[in-house]
Amino acid sequence: MIESEVSVTFEPQGRMVRVRPGVTVREAATRAGVFLDYPCGGQGTCGKCRVKAMAGLSEPASDEQALLTPEELTSGIRLACRAAVVRPVVVTVPDKSLLSTTYKILADSSGPAAVGSDPPVRRVHVEMNAPTLEDDAADLERLLRHTGPLAVGRDVLSVLPAQLRQSGFCGEAIAVDGELIAFDGGVSRKPYCVAAFDIGTTTLVGVLLDPCTGVERARASRMNPQTSLGDDVLSRILHTRQHMKGLEELRAMAVAAVNEMCLDLAARAGITPQAIVQIIIAGNTTMQHLFAGLDPGALGEVPFVPAASRSLRIPAKETGISIHPRGSVYVFPVIGGFVGGDTVAGMLTTNIAESQGPVMLIDIGTNGELVLHRDGILWATSCAAGPAFEGARISHGMRAAEGAIEEFIFEDDVRWSVIGDVRPAGICGSALIDAAAGLLRLGIVLPQGLMLEPGQLPDNLPEAIRRRVVSDASGTRFVLVEASETSIGSAIELTQADVRELQLAIAAIRAGFTILLRRAELGIDEVEHVLVAGAFGNYIRCENAQRIGLLPHGLPPSKLAFVGNTSLSGAHLAALSLSARERAESLAQRTHHVDLSLDPHFHEAYVEAMFFPEEDATEMTPSGRP
Repeated sequence: MIESEVSVTFEPQGRMVRVRPGVTVREAATRAGVFLDYPCGGQGTCGKCRVKAMAGLSEPASDEQALLTPEELTSGIRLACRAAVVRPVVVTVPDKSLLSTTYKILADSSGPAAVGSDPPVRRVHVEMNAPTLEDDAADLERLLRHTGPLAVGRDVLSVLPAQLRQSGFCGEAIAVDGELIAFDGGVSRKPYCVAAFDIGTTTLVGVLLDPCTGVERARASRMNPQTSLGDDVLSRILHTRQHMKGLEELRAMAVAAVNEMCLDLAARAGITPQAIVQIIIAGNTTMQHLFAGLDPGALGEVPFVPAASRSLRIPAKETGISIHPRGSVYVFPVIGGFVGGDTVAGMLTTNIAESQGPVMLIDIGTNGELVLHRDGILWATSCAAGPAFEGARISHGMRAAEGAIEEFIFEDDVRWSVIGDVRPAGICGSALIDAAAGLLRLGIVLPQGLMLEPGQLPDNLPEAIRRRVVSDASGTRFVLVEASETSIGSAIELTQADVRELQLAIAAIRAGFTILLRRAELGIDEVEHVLVAGAFGNYIRCENAQRIGLLPHGLPPSKLAFVGNTSLSGAHLAALSLSARERAESLAQRTHHVDLSLDPHFHEAYVEAMFFPEEDATEMTPSGRP
């Protein structure tokens, strides 16, 4: 049964999403990339997630009435974790309700970010006296009296004398990373911007920023075209080794995509790409290597060594990026192996190294990364979760696009909601998690991953659910959507093979955090917070992710926080502050890289992680030490 959707708009963020009626404001906000603070884990007991909406929400629940005064309720104040959407609604979010206020997390780079006292891009207005017999200082020295020391290239210096005299020695000096890249004569201020990019294995996201104010001017995203040559990093590394021009082919794909996004961003902001003076790149180690044209071959064999671990600053024209002719590209430092710049950016964004107690950061994606901090020590690892969460290798899987089922609800029968409010064509990663969790709770799928045949099902199953389990020569499967209700003319099903594929993806991540906990001599119950990063993390239901073991099982919901695309947010910070780049460099160098394949306990942890948890997390006491 398909669920119709209604719009929810969040102000002042200006974000709009469509959700099915009955979804809480909390879930709608997470999907919109608006991250609120839930000290109680969304249990409706702390009253901290206050928002305002005059209409369109459910009647106040008893816990809202207990925590909010009658005057507050009358004025539209509600709790995001309890108020449900019933009609199109505009929700106002006060600053004090945002997660970043408490945890200092820049979870979403949609609004202005603080520009550091040391911005990489400087615009210095100068008014100089023309040379005289008494003051015959060289043109460059005359300019540097006003700007301070700057490096200057021959191409800039060759045109500087004429520019100074044409402008009457008045104008604006534009410097990037301590280098003069342009002198604009007169009083008009040309628009200059910087762009921050998250270069993911599957998706690319970029934002255009005003370097002086931090205000976001535009945002764009698209699929990584490299997926046509392999859906994971290992297949792309293999492509560079098997084809003479494989590296150049993959590099050209990435550069072309970024150039297209720069054109898109510039058009949306009403500027030309030549007004972009620098771009910031954060991605996993392989993606950064391929973008920069560095041979990733050594990453494909033990001991998985990158070509470089420090940050890179490359003239844009050397990379093929079509921005300002003297623009540059800054590429994040990496930690080691496949733990790359996106992880460093996440650590920078969440300020994890400054946490008082043990904190874990989990970035869920095709290439999953995990970081653990305890007593000033940082450990990081990566795991090949594979593309199952992007819909790949799942029989009816698809990316999160129009027609993809994004949520399943199991009651007397199965209900679902579809992106775009159209007839379903397949399921995306968030719905895959819902389906697996639902079937585990119903006893249709066992902890070892076996899907029961019709004659083996529990006696207490609702009849409508029971009819959805079918078995024939091709195997056992669960019919999620009947053929008559889809747009593809056939049923959408979850097969035994799909469950196995999901187990493989989950096991990689579960084994990763088990090994890190062992290194830190911690039990999961001793971790104070688990920060879930990555765009995919915005859309998953916490209780379902814990039910299948994707997120630490047995951890109270109050310890989980979804922090959004921290790779992009970290790139955003580095675009506006040189000290942020210095912190990123320090984080990369001080973090201990853990290679899971070389850990003596990994095989055991991986095999154990192949089993789904026996019970819901809410039914269990916290686990002990691993």
